[in-house]
Amino acid sequence: MDEIGQRIDQLLAIPPYGLPPEERQAALLGLLKDELEDASSRNAGYRNYIAHWPVPPRSASRISDLPYLPVGLLKAQPPLSLVEAQEIKRVLTSSSTTGQMPSRITLDSPTARRMTKGVVAIAQDFIGSSRRPYLIVDVPGSTRGGPELGARGAAIQGLHPFANEATYCLELDQNGDLTLDRDKLRRFAESQGSSSVLIYGFTYILWKYLVKPLMAENISLGMPDVHILHSGGWKLLQDEAVDKKSFNDGVARVFGCSADRVIDFYGMVENVGVIYPDCPEGNKHVPAFADVLVRNPLTLEPVSEGEQGIVQVCSVLPTSFPGNLLLTEDIAEIVSYDGCRCGRRGTCFRFVGRVAKSELRGCGNIDRKRQQAA
Repeated sequence: MDEIGQRIDQLLAIPPYGLPPEERQAALLGLLKDELEDASSRNAGYRNYIAHWPVPPRSASRISDLPYLPVGLLKAQPPLSLVEAQEIKRVLTSSSTTGQMPSRITLDSPTARRMTKGVVAIAQDFIGSSRRPYLIVDVPGSTRGGPELGARGAAIQGLHPFANEATYCLELDQNGDLTLDRDKLRRFAESQGSSSVLIYGFTYILWKYLVKPLMAENISLGMPDVHILHSGGWKLLQDEAVDKKSFNDGVARVFGCSADRVIDFYGMVENVGVIYPDCPEGNKHVPAFADVLVRNPLTLEPVSEGEQGIVQVCSVLPTSFPGNLLLTEDIAEIVSYDGCRCGRRGTCFRFVGRVAKSELRGCGNIDRKRQQAA
């Protein structure tokens, strides 16, 4: 296990988007095979699953031949785990619709450490490595989950390494509903002015509780040197006929910055430590320690450039649960397997939507009854 950990750390130490696709694939394939073998020795059920895969993992010549799990299997209770109970430091929970079972992801210390390093490596490629004031468009309780931490809380915590101080600008009113603390936001904007600032909010929360009301009042916060990161489903915004361009333009107008400083990123709790921010071309990129396959819904073979299919996420980071190779319920289009105009090497893609009739995620658990659990 130590040798596997050292190889993971080596991938984490290199620039996330600098490897040619062939080098990245070769490094990932060998490491994923070893991780599958290690995971099989730790969980009898997983060992049986792998043993019945059509292609023996050791003879696989490409990542797409390795055995993957449908992401829904991580909704098992108790959680699927590869470590003993006493080794589990935290359980991450995915967002889910009311009445649906969320995914529960067990983290031991090595996987939790890698999760942080992975997010930092990716984010700093987009926003730089310096620490700066961090404005969180949420309530303070969103990161207090006891032994379990939800999707929103995990996203907020993942960006803390870039912060030298943190300010929350939402609060709960007497009815338990989210509301904007305008005085706190105004003081923050006035104190920071043109300084470098990091802002994060769940996509719908950022829009509904901050951007939309201030835009209606024609308020600009005058903060040109911000990076505004946001994540989460677009379903609720699409219901309000808000597309990505309208969203970016509205956020930029309220904060007083250019629209290219508004960065949407996709991440899922099950794919710990890997996020996919939009590059200036509007594409999402795969880092050196991970991969994304897009499979034809009928044949399950990887699609060609310009084609759409079901997303499979791959990562070498987790060793505390079987999350290395997961077939999701998302649909994406492969833009290119190499050669994005932004200069980042490797696969780039764009999300299209959800698989028909799949469970809609809970949009970060935004209803007020779930605030403290989110």
